[in-house]
Amino acid sequence: MTTARTLIAESGIDRVDARLLLQQVLGVNRAWLMAHDDEPLADDAIARFAALATRRRAGEPVAYLLGVREFYSRDFAVGPGVLIPRPETELLVELALARAPQGAVVLDLGTGSGCIPVTLKLERPDLIVSAVDISTDALAIAARNAAALDADIVLRQSDWYAALADAQFDLIVSNPPYIVAGDAHLTQGDLRFEPIDALTDHADGLAHIRAIIAGATARLSAGGWLLFEHGYDQGPASRALLAAAGFVEAQTWTDLAGLDRVSGGIRP
Repeated sequence: MTTARTLIAESGIDRVDARLLLQQVLGVNRAWLMAHDDEPLADDAIARFAALATRRRAGEPVAYLLGVREFYSRDFAVGPGVLIPRPETELLVELALARAPQGAVVLDLGTGSGCIPVTLKLERPDLIVSAVDISTDALAIAARNAAALDADIVLRQSDWYAALADAQFDLIVSNPPYIVAGDAHLTQGDLRFEPIDALTDHADGLAHIRAIIAGATARLSAGGWLLFEHGYDQGPASRALLAAAGFVEAQTWTDLAGLDRVSGGIRP
């Protein structure tokens, strides 16, 4: 007799991961699983769990196996076509919410799963939110999340600002690819399975940040903020790029680990 308890114990993967995968297979929550962990499981459930556990042992991210990841206390659909939302990015959202004036027109560049613009719209219904991505796969997932969470945002395909003509915004945010080409982290953990173009600019890690800053100067309203996420060691370079482009109050904010995470400035 195979029970949930024995299946999890013998899975060869982290117990928390195993429990989440089994909950997915059985369509139950954690409380139900804990209360029934000594009951026999059906053969088809055991087989489906075994297939997921095999993929997890090979390193595939749990978020992709579950098809969902929590961000800002909401569940967002994810898949191999988008970056997995991470809690560090919630800092970018919090900073944007605090700096967006009433009724602000907001743009998210490189939206991926859509977790940033959807969250901004749901937290601040007064905002007029648009988001772009060059990937049609990413836009499909972002549209799915916007619909599922009932967030009224505009999505369009664009290579950064290319398809936006002379549109103006009061706030621009972005979590661009900023990992340096060849960084060892790209071959480790979840990053091995995430879309490479969502992780690195295949250069010095600042190529996309330069493009975002350069394009923002013509598209931000006077007094509008540009905010973007970056690597732990890119704060000084980001502030220098902002200052060189004429932004004022260029600064960097740290995440909960005390690492530089978001930089931004105001268009005067």
